[in-house]
Amino acid sequence: PQDQAQAVALYRQAADQGDADAQFKLGWCYANGKGVPQDQAQAVALYRQAAAQGHAEAQCNLGVCYYHGTGVPQDQSRAMALFRQAADQGYADAQFNLGVCYHFGEGVPQDQARAVALFRQAADQGHAAAQCNLGVCYANGNGVPQDQAQAVALYRQAADQGDADAQFKLGWCYANGKGVPQDQAQAVALYRQA
Repeated sequence: PQDQAQAVALYRQAADQGDADAQFKLGWCYANGKGVPQDQAQAVALYRQAAAQGHAEAQCNLGVCYYHGTGVPQDQSRAMALFRQAADQGYADAQFNLGVCYHFGEGVPQDQARAVALFRQAADQGHAAAQCNLGVCYANGNGVPQDQAQAVALYRQAADQGDADAQFKLGWCYANGKGVPQDQAQAVALYRQA
């Protein structure tokens, strides 16, 4: 339904009956103030209910709440556990988030090879930010042998989806002739897109 209040009422009805997807969606509404006043604690409670039923999106969003301390006390180890649960179900956002944590060593020991594996899983599902981050790994030789051409290919995949960071990085590659022939006009066009 286009009417947010109507959508909230329907989500609430289904959530009260234990529907995990409705619990997740109602939690999202509370997290973002859509159709209800913004209430992070209520969002967390609903995400928690859906996550307990194995809802991957809810597990990931609840992980983000714990990671940033939004509506709950900050707890990176709890965030990692939730990201891992959702990632194990193949949820690309969770694979990406967990990859970032391994890449920077946030909440887990730094492990570039593990970060690359997670970025690749998400990138293979078309996750633009994961494609961009995997490109950075190839550009810098983090967890994989350095390969500028592979970095460019990954930046291009993400840039074609409108990822501004990838557009900028691809523009930089064209400006500096890294992995592609130098082409200032192409670089400027990409910078403008970004």
